[in-house]
Amino acid sequence: MTSQDAAPEDAGEQLTLIPVPQAPARTGRAPGRTARPVGALEIASDLPVARVVLDLVPHHLDQTFDYLVPASMAAGAQPGVRVKARFGPQEVDGYVLARAASSDHDGRLVPLKRLVSAEQVLTPQVAALCRTVADHYAGTLSDVLRLAIPPRHARAEAAPSGGEADAPTEVQGAADAGAPGDAAPPAAVAEHAPAPDPARPSAWAPYRGGAAFLHHLVGGSAPRAVWTALPGRVAEGVPAQAPRAGAADKEPEDPAQAVQHWALALAEAVRATVTGGRGALVVLPDARDVDQMARALELAGYAPHTARRTGQFVRLTADEGPSPRYRSFLAALRGEVRIVIGTRAAAFAPVQDLGLVACWNDGEETLAEPRSPYPHAREVLALRSELEGAAFLLGSVSRTVQAQALLESGWAREVAAPREVLRARAPRVRALTSVELAAEGAAAAARLPSAAWRAVRDALVSGPVLVQVPRAGYLPVVACARCRTAAHCGTCHGPLMLPGPGAPPQCAWCGALAGAWSCDECHWTGLRSVRVGSGRTAEELGRAFPGVAVRVSGASAPGGVISVVGPRPAVIVATPGAEPVAEGGYAAALLLDAALSTAHVGLAVAQDALHRWLAAAGLVRSAREGGQVLLVGDAAPGPTNALVRWDPAGFADRELAERRELDLPPAVRVAAVTGDRQAVEAVVARVGLADASTTLGPVEVPEAAGRPARGGAGRDPSLQPPVRTIVRVPLREGRLLARELSASLAVRSAKREGGSVRVQLDPKEML
Repeated sequence: MTSQDAAPEDAGEQLTLIPVPQAPARTGRAPGRTARPVGALEIASDLPVARVVLDLVPHHLDQTFDYLVPASMAAGAQPGVRVKARFGPQEVDGYVLARAASSDHDGRLVPLKRLVSAEQVLTPQVAALCRTVADHYAGTLSDVLRLAIPPRHARAEAAPSGGEADAPTEVQGAADAGAPGDAAPPAAVAEHAPAPDPARPSAWAPYRGGAAFLHHLVGGSAPRAVWTALPGRVAEGVPAQAPRAGAADKEPEDPAQAVQHWALALAEAVRATVTGGRGALVVLPDARDVDQMARALELAGYAPHTARRTGQFVRLTADEGPSPRYRSFLAALRGEVRIVIGTRAAAFAPVQDLGLVACWNDGEETLAEPRSPYPHAREVLALRSELEGAAFLLGSVSRTVQAQALLESGWAREVAAPREVLRARAPRVRALTSVELAAEGAAAAARLPSAAWRAVRDALVSGPVLVQVPRAGYLPVVACARCRTAAHCGTCHGPLMLPGPGAPPQCAWCGALAGAWSCDECHWTGLRSVRVGSGRTAEELGRAFPGVAVRVSGASAPGGVISVVGPRPAVIVATPGAEPVAEGGYAAALLLDAALSTAHVGLAVAQDALHRWLAAAGLVRSAREGGQVLLVGDAAPGPTNALVRWDPAGFADRELAERRELDLPPAVRVAAVTGDRQAVEAVVARVGLADASTTLGPVEVPEAAGRPARGGAGRDPSLQPPVRTIVRVPLREGRLLARELSASLAVRSAKREGGSVRVQLDPKEML
């Protein structure tokens, strides 16, 4: 009908369209009422509302959103599954947290876009843990979920449960169920835990409280312990094999010869937990420690769970690759295994009936997450222990100030060996300081004093020698040979280094070559070394000990990080954290450039230095076997004396007392707000606890290492450097500080304030 044909009385009438039903504003209804359609889409009749957490970055969107569940997704859209949902103009990933009968939202609800997978990867326990961690660190739930749940791998998810191989349906007995190489059904793991080997003594026997801790684990209790491990290199009670010809540098055939004492003790704690019918989770700093733990579990009678065979434990590390990592995650999620070992992300592993959470070497930097909200595995496991009622075990050869704070607060108990046992197990330690070497005259200033040279020469007769060097590379820092002015790059003003013998100087920041370098002060072209790396150290030791094999272990070394070395004489040069385990233990260890380890300023400098030294010294044979450790250099007296006495607990106690007097963490709760000055001031101004008595700063801070500072060569000098403000409050107000910071960040994102800001609670450093 055209407008000319319309009747006059119909001239003002609006033509109607085909009626389309609209979505209801609210979904509350009486029980049994049929679902109402949204357009042509049928909505689920039972619990039609899904509460979803979306993968959104803005802080003010850290909340759940209600969506309608289409009838086609009613069976699959259960709590914990991955979904796709429409948020504004974009399609966003998310997880269903719950299903509900109605919504409190007054507006129009839209349906879920797509069900990604019906696998419920987010369990209620892990969801509660992620929410707690986000609140503890003033972060968002979506940020923590990215850390907790690995990316989906469809092929691994579609694989049949239990791997590709068919699992046996019967268990022959307790010993057979856990024997390495025998695949036992997952349900039998708790009921048929492998019996301990009576020929091997308990690894917890030397510790005060060790037997009681195991007893509580078997009984289903939830003890909390801070454990200072004894130095030890291999399994006790396992006969050593004679080295085969040409096998000195290969991993021993018997895995017991490469297993350290701490791994055996953790495996025994895991076995006690599984014997009590519960699951266990062990978090370790790196893949090498995970390998150690895996060998110890195999010695304890547990087999690894892989794609082709069923077992009792899985590994969760990024080095495994996307498919094996996700497959291991699913094995724990589906209850196929009750034991999970892995690196820091494994702290969120969905272990069923969790009875023990353990963390080894919490002083390692790799256990601190570098992504927002920057949680530490130690704190995540402590929170999880409280939420799920699981036992907590924090172990190390050293002791951090944070672990000491747990003891002094009464939250955990100490498990340590008596002094007489420690003296029998530890090597002899000497500190070759300038006072100790004063009788040698000018030779005392040598990087390798004659006393150290003689010790290495004598030790090489009976086995390998470990040399720990603080820095990697060849000559990582160089200076003018005439006036000693530090050499810098002409492009970005970064420090120059020498990557190898005969190589031209190169910038450590931008990588530019500086073959025509000349000093800005005296115009001299010669260079001298300021810092010596592991490569140059190996070269010098090769000349000092001709005919002896010299190997370098490190991330940047040609051969990478070495895991295990044989018992034959050799010199092993390693950077901190890359020390290989020696079959039979090292005959001696040199800790070079000790002064560099404590030369810079920071709260954790002394603690980290002692931790690195003790980690290397723990690989050396005991004093009664002739093992000795030489600390070369004038380091700070506190960690030096603690190393000589082998007293990490006393050092941590004194450090904590000093920090309590100065109101430094962990005696107080600290938040560091770093970024552009105006943005930092705006965030801190909205925090009620941030007043004149609790706030330090703002002060200018250098940008991240490896990047040129703002205002340097090639940068706009008008740009201001970043600043940092510290807010410190008593521990009882720590949760309130986190809530107020989170609220301030939500206001910032809602208002779209400019600049960049990073908020980190409980930072390791604040100086």
